[in-house]
Amino acid sequence: MLNYCHVLIEQGTLKNGKIIAVKKLILSQSSNIDDDFESEAKLISNVHHRNLVRLLGCCNEGQERILVYEYISNTSLDRYLFGNKKGSLNWKQRYDIILGTARGLAYLHEEFHVPIIHRDIKTTNIFLDDDLQPKIGDFGLGRDITHLNTRFAGTLGYTAPEYSIHGQLSEKADIYSYGVVVLEIISGQKSTEVKLDDNVHEYLLQRTWKLYERGMHLELVDKDLESKEFDAEEVKKIIEIALLCTQASAAMRPTMSGVVVLLKR
Repeated sequence: MLNYCHVLIEQGTLKNGKIIAVKKLILSQSSNIDDDFESEAKLISNVHHRNLVRLLGCCNEGQERILVYEYISNTSLDRYLFGNKKGSLNWKQRYDIILGTARGLAYLHEEFHVPIIHRDIKTTNIFLDDDLQPKIGDFGLGRDITHLNTRFAGTLGYTAPEYSIHGQLSEKADIYSYGVVVLEIISGQKSTEVKLDDNVHEYLLQRTWKLYERGMHLELVDKDLESKEFDAEEVKKIIEIALLCTQASAAMRPTMSGVVVLLKR
């Protein structure tokens, strides 16, 4: 099992002029370091999907390991939702990001010859290309389901309860995180943002459930979106899909291919 930490990401240029993203890793502990790194990097380099950041190659020297990825010209999704580009995404673009991310995860879970669990789906790990189509990044080493390092790799606010509390990891943990991301895309709010309501602290998922139970789905929609931009019934449906993905019981959550089907109905 590889044990590593990410230390630096840089932009680089190959001799042919192609721009790349370079991630440097430092390995802290491993047995058969070279064999593990090269075999797992080879596995990930065979992942090809339009909604996944492509690993182009790797190199290793001493304790340093370098991964070379395709360069995504735009920034990550969190900048468009919470940062300096907040409010710039219209509903059509948000829907495309929701659907494309679902397709990328469905490929990792069900279509690649070895099922891969991402373990850390969040807005900072979803990148947008020139057409604002999503590409999931950081589905790195040690994450294929047959050779999985069980070291916790989630992020507060996105992590499924069975994973954060009991360490139980399956594709359903990714599906939970995906549901949280969908709610962030619709609302323009961070999952961990605290809302004050009569001195009661609420997080995004809690607030969504309360609005759903009252039939007030549309109160969740980002105020930067005008009502004429979106179909109210479509938004309600997608909120309900997100809530299905974030069921407390992993068994109650759909598969990612099932989510894609629901989104396209």
